[in-house]
Amino acid sequence: MTTNVVGQVAWIVLYPGLFYVMVVFTSQAYVLVFVPFILYSLYRFFVQFTYFPWALRMRRILREYPWQVLDAVPSGLGKYPGARDDGIWFEFRNPADPGEKIPLVFIKHQRSYWWLKRMDGPRTKPERRAQIEPLWFAGDPRFLGVIAAPGRGGKAPKRLHVLYQRPVFDSRCASESWGADTADIERARRAGARYLDNAPQPHA
Repeated sequence: MTTNVVGQVAWIVLYPGLFYVMVVFTSQAYVLVFVPFILYSLYRFFVQFTYFPWALRMRRILREYPWQVLDAVPSGLGKYPGARDDGIWFEFRNPADPGEKIPLVFIKHQRSYWWLKRMDGPRTKPERRAQIEPLWFAGDPRFLGVIAAPGRGGKAPKRLHVLYQRPVFDSRCASESWGADTADIERARRAGARYLDNAPQPHA
């Protein structure tokens, strides 16, 4: 969060700063040199701004669920069989039934390129895959969670990213219970899940 606040301030300063330098200190011949940088700083300002709502969601999730460090979590680049959404994915065990597997798909692709280059695929280099093993996870794969790569020698998480089932934030989609009970659903709500009223009746 600190890094993004500093980055946001930097882009705010950079945009008018470049514009001022271009107008005051350069001739018209250099306008085409400055324009791409000015447009890029404006683009980065809006992209950076969209991060903050997700950072707050991360905070709510991490306040409700502890970190787990998981070895050999299956992942893929293509569509997961039977998944609602198409995209890169991680596969987790159902907390209510360890024999059942639940995919968490990267529905939002912003800031996912780093993960994309390290997921299981025919061109994924072993040393890149090793950068996300073991996987840090905090959440409930039936609803939402935060994934992270190991940092600081494996002692702390880095590259945090929110994953979620679409019905959690989309009221138009019917939820699946995956054996979740009332306590599981209430915990997911406290972690920030919005639309669970249309979920199937949870098992007692």
